[in-house]
Amino acid sequence: MPMSPTAVRAAIAHLLGLTLLAWATLAQAAPQVASVESPGKVLKVSLVLDGGTARYRVERFGEPVVEDSKLGFALRDGRLDRDFALLGQQRRSVDDSWEQPWGERRVTRNHFNELTVQLAETTGSKRRLDVVFRVYDDGLGFRYVFPEQPNLREAIIDDELTEFAIAQDSTAWWIPAGEPIHYEYLYQRTPLREVPQVHTPMTLRSRDGLHVAIHEAALVDYAGMWLRRTEGQRLRAQLSPSAEGWKVRRALPFATPWRTLQVADRAGGLIESDLILNLNEPNALGDVSWVKPAKYLGVWWSMHLDNESWATGPKHAATTAKTKKVIDFAAAHGFRGVLVEGWNPGWDGMWVGNGYNFDFTRATPDFDIEALSAYGLKKGVHLIGHHETGCAIEHYEDQLGAALDLYARLGVDQFKTGYVCDDGQVDRRNPADGSLWREWHDGQFMARHHLKVVQEAARRHLSVNPHEPIKDTGLRRTYPNWISREGARGMEYNAWGQPPNPPEHEVNLVFTRMLAGPMDYTPGILSLKGRHGQAIPSTLARQLALYVVLYSPIQMAADLPEHYLQHREAFRFIEDVAVDWEQSRVLDGEVGDYVTIVRRDRNSRDWFLGSITDEHGRVLPVSLGFLEPGVRYRAEIYRDGEGADFRSNPFAFARETREVTSADALTLVLAPGGGQAIHFTPIR
Repeated sequence: MPMSPTAVRAAIAHLLGLTLLAWATLAQAAPQVASVESPGKVLKVSLVLDGGTARYRVERFGEPVVEDSKLGFALRDGRLDRDFALLGQQRRSVDDSWEQPWGERRVTRNHFNELTVQLAETTGSKRRLDVVFRVYDDGLGFRYVFPEQPNLREAIIDDELTEFAIAQDSTAWWIPAGEPIHYEYLYQRTPLREVPQVHTPMTLRSRDGLHVAIHEAALVDYAGMWLRRTEGQRLRAQLSPSAEGWKVRRALPFATPWRTLQVADRAGGLIESDLILNLNEPNALGDVSWVKPAKYLGVWWSMHLDNESWATGPKHAATTAKTKKVIDFAAAHGFRGVLVEGWNPGWDGMWVGNGYNFDFTRATPDFDIEALSAYGLKKGVHLIGHHETGCAIEHYEDQLGAALDLYARLGVDQFKTGYVCDDGQVDRRNPADGSLWREWHDGQFMARHHLKVVQEAARRHLSVNPHEPIKDTGLRRTYPNWISREGARGMEYNAWGQPPNPPEHEVNLVFTRMLAGPMDYTPGILSLKGRHGQAIPSTLARQLALYVVLYSPIQMAADLPEHYLQHREAFRFIEDVAVDWEQSRVLDGEVGDYVTIVRRDRNSRDWFLGSITDEHGRVLPVSLGFLEPGVRYRAEIYRDGEGADFRSNPFAFARETREVTSADALTLVLAPGGGQAIHFTPIR
């Protein structure tokens, strides 16, 4: 059997009486290269050691995607990015499939080639660092591994030096990082050369039409990665800060999150990629049949309209009588859940960034949580809990066990959390003297906190939906009770935001934020009115299409029940639309312009289509080849009506029915700021 290159070096070193490290030192004068290709030879990643500095590059069909980009760290006890030698390399290939308990598709293929390179310093303390590259045809991930070693017991990371030097001139879609309102910004579109410091996912389109999205996967016990442009199109990882000065502190051994690049010819290929999920560990919870994808209503929108309040008093929304009415409406129209905010003490006075008065174990006097949970369960409706922390994290954690026990006892099997405060203002106690420290929403401290909440919830068979969260990095695969989250500018900004979300915002979300994972956007405002009559930039049909376009396994019908009765024809689609999918496909789309997505219900043979556009009207041809061949379908079409326009005629709406097959094609006519939703049902 032929010897591997590593074995050959070891044998030569042994004959010369040298250690592997000494042999590598002698050979360091010439650059040493390791490389790995994707299974279909679409992508190639190369590692270069040039003068002891480790760099990587990425090519697609031989053309550069990422030029030579640095790897390494600035540690508290010295930089770990130079004087490297290659100790060895290992390879493996995997081609298997796994089943999502819920998701955009039931079965996910995991097909990659992997290269692990082992590096060691040739000077000083001779610390070691491994880099793992996992390459798919539609993207790649790489991560650092700090192996157990005698000269480094703990890594205190001041900075990560990872770079992404984008080769082709590109346009970028981005939101700023290190700013007060976390992820809740409108996306900007600029040349990549004008990007400052940004959050991920960030989406790029080259002048030649190649689409690239940069993000991370499996963010566990580590600081979230921002991207900071250093020069030209060269980006560098910027880890979210810590109150203690360093960014990350970990005992060895450990692995960092994956740094990811999704790469596709067409924009829709980014959405269809399973890269982020595949880079996460498999389900750690076992049987998760207790996680229930579903639609829900809420005691919520009226408070954003300023008709009612979270605080107690004459405007209090979370009362027993009002909640009973919403439960009755949910039961009558097939909704499993009712979210109630403002049910517990702590909402009176200034609670934003000051959550120390919140009590998560008891209700206000006018909200009978025991009776309401029992009342709902008799009707097949579960209360959905809510824990607003006001960023008083340890105050919340002190009550977490008892609060979750209460929910578990009452059958409240899903709950929403909130972290409302400016970014960088999350409260944390200094363990030494009890003084106040300030943390960021996506620093290591909060990464630990969010996972603690999810794990404690899982022990009680509860599912979690955080708002103002840490970003999604695919951990729903490992913890399927992490069922959704916010993490972007949601529908609530259409109630009171200045400006409200323009039509291109939701299209941008599909190709940026949604690449990370599900979003609880809270669609379905059929009144098209916000606070004090503020117009929502949308047509009626568009609100329906959002249920298909913006994926989440929990979807809220966010408007008031009386508004749904006023728009009964449109509301029918919200009643019918599924939330858990057998498969999903992107038929067409361009970043920030328009998108058309189809999904097949996991629990039936029905298909649903959603299509939305920006402020420009569009005519989009759609082939129905995704339907099952030889089967006739009834297509219930919910479309923009004659003369519809989000600015002047948003309520122009039509619903019609026709029979179709997979051999047919449809023409979608989308009004400015409009959309179309279609429900395809097999005709028996």
